[in-house]
Amino acid sequence: MSSKLTVFLFFLFLNISFLFPTSISGLNQEGLSLLSWLSTFNTSASVTSFSSWNPSHETPCKWDYIQCTSNSFVSDIKIRSINLPTIFPTQILSFPFLQVLVLSNCNLTGEIPSSIGNLSSSLRYLDLSFNALTGNIPPEIGRLSELKQLSLSSNLFQGEIPKEIGSCYELQQLELFDNQLSGKIPEEIGKLTSLEIFRAGGNVKIRGEIPMQISSCKELVILGLADTGVSGQIPHSIGELKKLKTLAVYTANLTGEIPPEIGNCTALEELFVYENQISGEIPSELGLLKNLKKVLLWQNNLRGEIPGNLGNCSSLKVIDFSLNYLSGEIPPSFENLGTLEELLLSDNSISGEIPYYIGNFSNLKQLELDNNNFSGVIPPTIGKLKELNLFFAWQNQLHGSIPNKLADCSKLQSLDLSHNFLTGSIPKTLFNLGNLTKLLLISNILSGGIPPDIGNCTSLSRLRLGSNRLDGQIPPEIGRLLTLSFLELSENRFTGSIPPAIGKCAQLEMVDLHGNKLQGKIPSSFVSLTGLNVLDLSMNRISGNIPEDVGKLTSLNKLILNGNNIGGTVPKSLGFCQDLQLLDLSSNRLGGLIPEEIGHLQGLDILLNLSRNFLTGPVPESFSNFSKLANMDISHNMLTGSLRVLSNLDNLVYLNVSYNNFSGILPNTKFFQGLPTSVFIGNQELCTNTTACHLSGDNDHQKSIRKITIAIVLSIFMAMLILTASIAIFIRANQGEICQKDDEENGLEWEFTPFRKLSFSVNDIVPRLSESNIVGKGCSSFVYRVETPSGQVIAVKKLLAKKIGEVPQRDYFSAEVRTLGSIRHKNIVRLLGCCNNGKTRLLLFDYISNGSLAGLLHEKRVFLDWDARFNIILGAAQGLAYLHHDCIPPIVHRDIKANNILVGPQSEAFLADFGLAKLLNSSSSDTSRASTIIAGSYGYIAPEYGYSLRITEKSDVYSYGIVLLEVLTGMEPTDSRIPEGAHIVTWVNQELRVKHTEFTTILDQQLLLRSGTQTQEMLQVLGVALLCVNPCADERPTMKDVAAMLTEIRHENEDFEKPNRDPKEAVNCPSFSGSSQPLIRSPPLSYSS
Repeated sequence: MSSKLTVFLFFLFLNISFLFPTSISGLNQEGLSLLSWLSTFNTSASVTSFSSWNPSHETPCKWDYIQCTSNSFVSDIKIRSINLPTIFPTQILSFPFLQVLVLSNCNLTGEIPSSIGNLSSSLRYLDLSFNALTGNIPPEIGRLSELKQLSLSSNLFQGEIPKEIGSCYELQQLELFDNQLSGKIPEEIGKLTSLEIFRAGGNVKIRGEIPMQISSCKELVILGLADTGVSGQIPHSIGELKKLKTLAVYTANLTGEIPPEIGNCTALEELFVYENQISGEIPSELGLLKNLKKVLLWQNNLRGEIPGNLGNCSSLKVIDFSLNYLSGEIPPSFENLGTLEELLLSDNSISGEIPYYIGNFSNLKQLELDNNNFSGVIPPTIGKLKELNLFFAWQNQLHGSIPNKLADCSKLQSLDLSHNFLTGSIPKTLFNLGNLTKLLLISNILSGGIPPDIGNCTSLSRLRLGSNRLDGQIPPEIGRLLTLSFLELSENRFTGSIPPAIGKCAQLEMVDLHGNKLQGKIPSSFVSLTGLNVLDLSMNRISGNIPEDVGKLTSLNKLILNGNNIGGTVPKSLGFCQDLQLLDLSSNRLGGLIPEEIGHLQGLDILLNLSRNFLTGPVPESFSNFSKLANMDISHNMLTGSLRVLSNLDNLVYLNVSYNNFSGILPNTKFFQGLPTSVFIGNQELCTNTTACHLSGDNDHQKSIRKITIAIVLSIFMAMLILTASIAIFIRANQGEICQKDDEENGLEWEFTPFRKLSFSVNDIVPRLSESNIVGKGCSSFVYRVETPSGQVIAVKKLLAKKIGEVPQRDYFSAEVRTLGSIRHKNIVRLLGCCNNGKTRLLLFDYISNGSLAGLLHEKRVFLDWDARFNIILGAAQGLAYLHHDCIPPIVHRDIKANNILVGPQSEAFLADFGLAKLLNSSSSDTSRASTIIAGSYGYIAPEYGYSLRITEKSDVYSYGIVLLEVLTGMEPTDSRIPEGAHIVTWVNQELRVKHTEFTTILDQQLLLRSGTQTQEMLQVLGVALLCVNPCADERPTMKDVAAMLTEIRHENEDFEKPNRDPKEAVNCPSFSGSSQPLIRSPPLSYSS
């Protein structure tokens, strides 16, 4: 009996201890558990934040971050933004009354234990966001039946969202964004009928469609699935979410149309579905959303007109429909959108005039209408926009004058009206805008002068007014613009002198005043512009001397002063400009010696042009330092001495020393021996043919002996001489017959011109040109794969011999040698040398192992995934951009096609076959003139060639656009699979613009199958392709812009995976002017859903 009493009293004691823990002396068990967890990181500096955790207390209820129930049990643990270098606190999983657990931004590591399910009866709020937790989300989470908020965002969780989450029936907030989750969104999400917030964006491996069961979450307010692989159409059942305020599914793979049922989401305030592949028209049902504040649909495949019903959304603040295919005009009903803050419609085909009522948008801050078909004048009512800070309308068809009222937009910061037909003068009131930082009015028909009021616009950082008809003098007040970095006034009609006050603009990086009528001297104040990268004063009437202290411009990359009347000498201080890559002082009146210091510019790699001056003396010995220089022109001077100092310039591809007074023998190098005689002409004492260079002297004694001998022979042996002459004639006739037979049997003598240091001779090549080694054949050549005795594999292009009596229309050999012999670029096939025996001509190249892009695409030997294809088209674009923009003069390839793009082992592109190439601005081959031969290949030829026979660099752009379509579709330009025998451009336009089919239907289906997660990038490249194949040549982008767009596409898609990115990074990238924006831009706001 006594033993039973003892057991009873023991359990009674336990129950009392359990119910009233404070009655027991010393810290209770929950406190001890918390101290046990604290001990796991008590060596870190963060432990000081827990000084209130006193083990002498009976309970932890008075400790920081802890709250208790009325019975002194721990109910809340809330710790935020304290570094806790430890794992999840398993010690607390036995707390029976724990309702709130917040450990956010604490640097926790490890996994969530499956025993989290032990808190099933109490836990209501679990926030473990912004840590470094890993592993899967445990399915035991589904046991937390009382849970209302689950925040696991910004961790490193992997795996799928557990379907058991559907058992948390009380859940109101589910935040899983910015992890590494994968798989589909579970249909069980529809069981969370109390769910108000669901955010799972930033998990790029989440795939599949938005489950239609989401419509059962009637309380849903925010649905965020941005930056995921979610695909398919927005479910029609979305209309059942009457309380939905934010739908954010941007930068995903959504397709199909926006369902009209979205008009039933009457509470919707924010619609963010930009950067998808949504097609069709913008549904007019959006006009039913009276609470809509922001609608961002940019960069999709939307077509048709902007619905007029949208004008009913009187609460709208932001509209961004950029980068679509919208047409028509801005609806008149937009006049009702009085609260609008941003109207962004760039890169569409919207026409009509800018509406007069634009002035009613009193809150408007950004207006982007660039790259459309707007016409008419800029309405003066725009001056009523007191909040406007950005106005872009470049690349339209606007005419008339710039309205004076624009100056009333007192907060305006960026104004770009370039590439229109604007006339009249620049309003002087525009320069009273105290916040204006960028003013771009490039390529209009503006006239008049720049008013002195420009000095008031002290915030200007970019002033670009090139390619207009502006005249008068450049106002000295520009010197007051102390933050100016770009000053471009080129190709106008400015006269007078360059104001010295410009030298006060200490932040200048570029000064471009070329192509005017400027006179006077180069201001000495320019030497204080130490941050200057480019100084271009060419093609003016500038006189005087180059400032002696020009060497202070140590950041200078390009100094271009050609085509002026500059005299004096070349300053020695130029040798301090160590970053100089291009120096052009040609066509001036410079005299004296070339200073030795010029040779210290070891970074000079693009061009040194000192031609057409009055320079004297020898070439400085220091010129032997130009190990990187590619082009040198010192012709038309009075230079003397030997050319020996230039003999070791291994990187030189072009040299002109004509019309000087050089003497001596040419350096005995392959480069010099391969130069045409025209680059040496005009040097009377220069010996250009070493075999004919024999020094002769007058030796009277020898002459006398010779005369005596001849006289004796003539007088004594006359008969013998006649007989000997007869025999000699007979022998010579027989020798000629023998030589002729030798030529026929053994071939003519080969002339070999190497462009690189080679380990083989022509005799190593010719015997290996057998039929078994042929790897390609063109209209005028065979290509052989040849292995030299040293094991080097090269490609040999053998030009077909001309037929007897044939008049050649095009010297392909000379064109290719002239072109490839003068350029070097990583994406242009390397010419090793050339051979010529008068009958057969050979070109020697690096052998590119994978053959041509056409072979890889169409012969199906190897499958090219999207990354490989993108690398190839980007490399080809960069190679073409180099030809068009970096070569002097520019080079037009004229036969861009997939067959002429070779592919290396790392999917790098090499442009090849320059047999049709021409130099722009070349008197002998002016591409602006009609061509007498077919230039290009069938299917790739630009349409303008058909009626004008003129080829420009924009013709190359068109051909390159065809290659892009070929890469995307896997079809040749005139592929037999294209219906009705249509051309690929016609077919693509028909499918996308007329039939409005999904763009994925035109893609190479194997590419879609194997690289389907990259369709977003494919769409962006398709956009570039369609720009390139514009039937109007003037509206095609330059290859420089194409290369920039492709680079931006790849960088932009890489950046999508990086958190905390600048949402306007691409738009504000300094490498793009306002009138050459990248095709793909970053989101206009950051919403990490």
